Amino acid sequence: MQNYQLPINELGELFNRTIPFVAKNKFKSLFLIIIFLVYFSFPGLQIPVLEYNSFRITSLMEQRAIENYMIYYPGQSWADIDNVKPALLKAIISMEDGKFFKHKGIDWVELSRSMRANRRRGRSVRGASTITMQLAKNLYLSTDKSVIRKAKELLITFRMEKELSKKAILENYINAVEWGEGVFGINKAAGVYFDKDPSELSVIEASRLAAVVPSPLRYAPNKNTNYVLRRSSIIRRRLNDVLLDFDK
Repeated sequence: MQNYQLPINELGELFNRTIPFVAKNKFKSLFLIIIFLVYFSFPGLQIPVLEYNSFRITSLMEQRAIENYMIYYPGQSWADIDNVKPALLKAIISMEDGKFFKHKGIDWVELSRSMRANRRRGRSVRGASTITMQLAKNLYLSTDKSVIRKAKELLITFRMEKELSKKAILENYINAVEWGEGVFGINKAAGVYFDKDPSELSVIEASRLAAVVPSPLRYAPNKNTNYVLRRSSIIRRRLNDVLLDFDK
């Protein structure tokens, strides 16, 4: 029986060298494949634009629309960060990411603590997502908890921290974050819950808005639930510890 072989070429040579490596290093090969797929799936060209232009639709908005069978499509009205009460910015940082101005996208200390806590309890009881990581997820990904989604989130986070200023990241975050069913962005949230512009919010109102960010579909900032009262009180005690350092 005659044997047939492909002509010797660069692609064939690469293939012949790759197969033994994959066979001997299955874990490393899987990791490299995941990185390769993820690299070509995240929105590299869209990220630098966030420094200067506002978005209109996020991945989370699209997800919510699909979950509601397209009965309504969430909208978003942009609020310039300079027209937002500083107390709100401090409130969000104090509760969601206290080291926002110090880390480069990932708070490694908090991540380590979160992993230890979750390992002890055998389930996810403590998160470690920074503001940048949350923004990456809200803008481009879904709420799915798969390894692939998390890998994408990390890569987008690194790109954001590299190409955007902290001020731009925070500005996009307050305009992308979900504050209730169909309520996206601080402009709409301030109007829906307190009938005010973001620049008119009181310290108490700002702390209440920040308090519900982790669970916006369960709690409303204008309701006197134990959850809102407790978390908003904690936030107000932390406000003086937050310095808005937009020079970074």
